[in-house]
Amino acid sequence: MSGSIDALDLAALLCSRVCHDLISPVGAIVNGLEVLEEEKDEETKQFALDLIKKSAITASAKLQFCRIAFGAAGSAGAQIDTGDAEKISRGFLEDEKTKIEWNLPRLLMPKNKVKLLLNLLLIAGQAIPRGGKLTIDGVGEGDAMGFKITAVGTYAKVPLNAPLLSGEVGEDGLDAHRIQPFYAGLLAKTCGISPTVALDGDAVVINAH
Repeated sequence: MSGSIDALDLAALLCSRVCHDLISPVGAIVNGLEVLEEEKDEETKQFALDLIKKSAITASAKLQFCRIAFGAAGSAGAQIDTGDAEKISRGFLEDEKTKIEWNLPRLLMPKNKVKLLLNLLLIAGQAIPRGGKLTIDGVGEGDAMGFKITAVGTYAKVPLNAPLLSGEVGEDGLDAHRIQPFYAGLLAKTCGISPTVALDGDAVVINAH
């Protein structure tokens, strides 16, 4: 099957992906509020408050990340500060199991290239489902700079959907789970980049330059 997809289908699937990311923390906030309304036990109320706070932080981090990774993020020709990209990436991907080593210099980059970086980070995160370390290095300089992302973790493996980075739909078609790597492939094409994903020893390496 070719890499073409109807614009409405692409928009709908990306919206489904964002909703999938947000439904869990937003649902937890609603549950916490219901507990606050119904419970009289102070310890239980405190637990509910902690749940609401944690879930609100998670939802905010996901929204900030998705706004740039999938959204317009400014007008045509806009640039994005890589320092902002680092901040939202840490907020979304870093936790007690996964750490980020960000070696990119702080500079303004074309928005589609930053969007590509964020989408490749999502794929790199999927390569280490049990957690580990994501290292982001720049390749080249200035507007021509590309990326190398190294994912190291227990049982690191190339994600099953990584071939969709080629921009080809494939026989299985697209759904809310498969749309993200396909979209990353579309971004790569607009940047004139052909990303590769490969296992290198105990690491999965994504090259995009």
